[in-house]
Amino acid sequence: MSLPKITIVTPSFNQAGYLEDTILSVLSQGYPNLEYIVIDGGSTDGSVEIIRKYEPQLAYWVSEKDNGLYHALQKGFDRSTGDIMAWLNADDMYHAQSLFTVAQIFERFRDVKWIMGSNTFFDEAGRPFVYDDLPYGQRWSAKRLRMFDGRFVQQESVFWRRGLWEQAGGFVSQQHPLAADFELWLRFSRLERLYTTSFLLGGFRFRTENQKSYEQRAEYLREVRQLLAAEKSDKGSVSVLRLLLFFIQWVPKRKWRNRLIVRLLNLPPAIVFDRAQGMKFNEAL
Repeated sequence: MSLPKITIVTPSFNQAGYLEDTILSVLSQGYPNLEYIVIDGGSTDGSVEIIRKYEPQLAYWVSEKDNGLYHALQKGFDRSTGDIMAWLNADDMYHAQSLFTVAQIFERFRDVKWIMGSNTFFDEAGRPFVYDDLPYGQRWSAKRLRMFDGRFVQQESVFWRRGLWEQAGGFVSQQHPLAADFELWLRFSRLERLYTTSFLLGGFRFRTENQKSYEQRAEYLREVRQLLAAEKSDKGSVSVLRLLLFFIQWVPKRKWRNRLIVRLLNLPPAIVFDRAQGMKFNEAL
C-alpha cells in the first residue's frame, strides 16, 4: 500500500505542560510520509524550547504573535502540501498507529473524503477513556449536523482529503473566534458525507484549568446556533426531523428504532474492523 502524505498542524500558545505529549503522539508513530507543522503564537512558558527539541522532525515551525487559534491554523495549512489534512491542538493526542489507519482508510475507500474516528478522551494524566453513547451517536450526516442534538463532531479525530479542503474554499473562517471548526464542518457537509470509524484516531484532553473549550462553552454554543440559523433552507426540515425522532422513541423494539433513526438521518455506514476483510463498511452500526 502506498502511503499518502499526511499534514498535521498543531497550533500552540503557552501549552508547555502538554505540548510535548502532543508532539510525541504524532512523531512516535513513525509514519514515513508525514508533514508536521507547529504554529506557536509567541509562547513565553518554555514551549519554544520543547518545539526546538523536535525541530529536525518538523516540516516547519514558527513562534510569533498571531490572532489566535484559527489564524494559526490558517498559517499552517497555507504552508501544507499533504494529500490528507488534519489539526491537533497542543493539549490533545493521537492514538498509536492512527496515521497508518487513516492512510489505509483513505486508500481503501476512495469515495470517502473526510472521516471521524471513534470518540475518545484523555484525562489530565493522559489516560484514555470513552463515554457511553447512543447507538448512532458517533455517526453523522448533513441532516444530523444541522439538527444539532447536543453532540459534536470530534475535531481531534477528523481527517480530510486536500481535494475537499480546496473545494470548500481552502480556509478556516476567522469570523467565528470559537466555532470556526463547526463552520468548516458545515461547509464540508454541503459537499461530502462524513464517514465515521470504530478505529481510535485522536482524543480530546480534559484539563482542570485554562481550558477554553470548557470555560467558554456557552459562547461556543452561541456561535454554533448563529451558524445554524444562517442555514435558512434547513429550518423547516430540522423541525420535522425533531418531531419524527420524538415519535420514533415510542417504537417498541430497539433494533427497529435504531434502523429508523439511521434511515431518517441518512447516516452513512461506519468503517469497522472485520476479521476477514480488515476494514469494511457496516450499515448496522
